[in-house]
Amino acid sequence: MADEAFALGGQTAAESYLNTDAILDVIDRSGADAVHPGYGFFSENADFARAISERGVTFIGPPPEAIEVMGDKVSARAAADKVGVNGVPGNTDFLTGPEGVVAFGEEHGWPVAIKAAYGGGGRGMKVVRGPEEAADALEAAQRESLAYFGRDECYLERYLTNPRHIEVQVLCDTHGNALYLGTRDCSAQRRHQKLIEEAPAPGLAPEILKAMGEAAVAVAKGCDYTNAGTVEFLYEEGRFYYLEMNTRLQVEHPVTEMVTGIDLVEQQLLVASGEELPIDQDAVTISGHAIEVRINAEDPADGAFLPSPGPITGLNVPSGFGVRWDGGYQSGDEVSQYYDNLVGKLVCWGRDRQTAIQRTLRALAELQVAGVKTTIPADSAILSHDDFANCAHSTKWVEETLMPGLQINSGDVAVTETAEEAEPKIKRTVDVEVNGKKFTVNMWVPESASAAQPASAARARKRSSGGATSAGSGSGDVTVPMQGTVVKVVAEVGEEVAVGDTILVLEAMKMENNVTAEKAGKVTEIRVEAGQSVSGGDVVAVIE
Repeated sequence: MADEAFALGGQTAAESYLNTDAILDVIDRSGADAVHPGYGFFSENADFARAISERGVTFIGPPPEAIEVMGDKVSARAAADKVGVNGVPGNTDFLTGPEGVVAFGEEHGWPVAIKAAYGGGGRGMKVVRGPEEAADALEAAQRESLAYFGRDECYLERYLTNPRHIEVQVLCDTHGNALYLGTRDCSAQRRHQKLIEEAPAPGLAPEILKAMGEAAVAVAKGCDYTNAGTVEFLYEEGRFYYLEMNTRLQVEHPVTEMVTGIDLVEQQLLVASGEELPIDQDAVTISGHAIEVRINAEDPADGAFLPSPGPITGLNVPSGFGVRWDGGYQSGDEVSQYYDNLVGKLVCWGRDRQTAIQRTLRALAELQVAGVKTTIPADSAILSHDDFANCAHSTKWVEETLMPGLQINSGDVAVTETAEEAEPKIKRTVDVEVNGKKFTVNMWVPESASAAQPASAARARKRSSGGATSAGSGSGDVTVPMQGTVVKVVAEVGEEVAVGDTILVLEAMKMENNVTAEKAGKVTEIRVEAGQSVSGGDVVAVIE
């Protein structure tokens, strides 16, 4: 839909969207007088913003100095402390080794969170539950941070046990005006990355919402911020803690647009052009409720949320009153292993929260994505759950409460007794008649009661919610479940391994996945090395 398009070249993020020279070359060739950085890659990179400005081109975002302060989570904590906004207990020193993690955990208690200083969105974040995990977790956090943000500095925070994730949208112009546009709740997450967002944040007292908004504006003003940004908080037991500031447009900005009627991208362009904000804080009104569902190309079976790259063979999106689809793909496009797997965002508005939930469920039932697995089944399960309806969920809820009680088969969800003990069930579609009317319904029956499908075909292998994958069929051939890049080989030839031990770490769609042994024995072959690309089904090791 662009008037002009330029190819950046390359294949990986480092070769394309993290290639400053390639982007600057396009700016020169196109004659563009402004650059909108989107909400990923270089959107929070001060060096890139400065390189743009030095060419006399407008960067549609905050000044580089504000990005530097808030882009570095350590200096951002200090900036928030300066204006009286308190954060989660943590430190302001970059980690130099695992001994720092151990010392912090011993002082403040376990678990602790290693976080990428120049990242966000859960990338480069690792939870450490004890000193024995410190070294591997720090290495993984630094590796992910470097791959996704181009820098590997990390710091530490205490990991809250049952928080909600609340964020505040701020908008600041170059004339000293700043306001907040309500709140969003982003607590429905897996791997510390958001699945569902809603605005406004439900179930919080008005005085808490007002205090959060004022704190967010104070943080923004404290670093001379301009343009759109988001200040994030963790809320637990009546208190909120400053988490970080994202110096960019958020993926979930549409829910704020839906309840305020304000086009945030339009405001970004106007602020970047030097105009004043058209309204003040008193004129900001919240109307109704909005929910955004991120449709990711991931298989949520067994709570693993494994990346599912590949071609999209069919895509039919819902429509109707109060329904918005922000899509990144069309039917026939291919979801690459090298980039984030967000297929699109489904956003639904309702006059109240219950209406918004029901409208979103209806739209999800209409949404059809063929060719790749998606998070749709898990999204539907979240929105249908009483805990979500009652605002009883937290950032840990999806992985610790919801997914262990779900069985997902081929994109459909069924509740089982327990993840450990329930007999695997098979979906059956049958026609029934009720009061003279015909209905087609789905039923999940124990596989022992069905002769139509072998038990081995229906029984899903158990996977951990932390991204570990089962390794092969137990024959001793360790296979990878998807296309990706080997980032680390953990096992060695001659080593004795047990079932569940990590053989290697595979990166796909910017997420690391542990490929584990499904058979105990001795490793006799390692067929890959770090940096090597593999395809789904490739045998990467042999255990005898």
